[in-house]
Amino acid sequence: MNKQWFVYIMTNYRNTVLYTGITNNLKLRILQHKKSINDSFSSRYRLYKLIWFEKFGSPDEAIKIEKKIKVWRREKKINLIKSKNPKFKDLFALR
Repeated sequence: MNKQWFVYIMTNYRNTVLYTGITNNLKLRILQHKKSINDSFSSRYRLYKLIWFEKFGSPDEAIKIEKKIKVWRREKKINLIKSKNPKFKDLFALR
C-alpha cells in the first residue's frame, strides 16, 4: 500500500510561533495538536492552526522537505505559507 506523507506548519492564533512537522495521518496529527494531548512544544505555545501542508508519496521525500524548511529563516517560511494561504486561515477548520 502506498501511504501519503505530509509536511505541515502550525501556528498559534496570533501567528507568532511556527512549528514544522511531518506525519502520515494529517487529520489525527492536527487533532492531537488542537487537543494538546501531551506536554510538548506545540501545547506550550498553543499551536492550534494548520496554516500550510503539502502531500508527498514517500517518507524520504517528506523528511527531506521538512528538514529543509526547519532551517529556513522565518521570512522564507512566511513566504511559503503566503504562497498558498495569504491570510493564515486555519486550513483544518476549512476541511
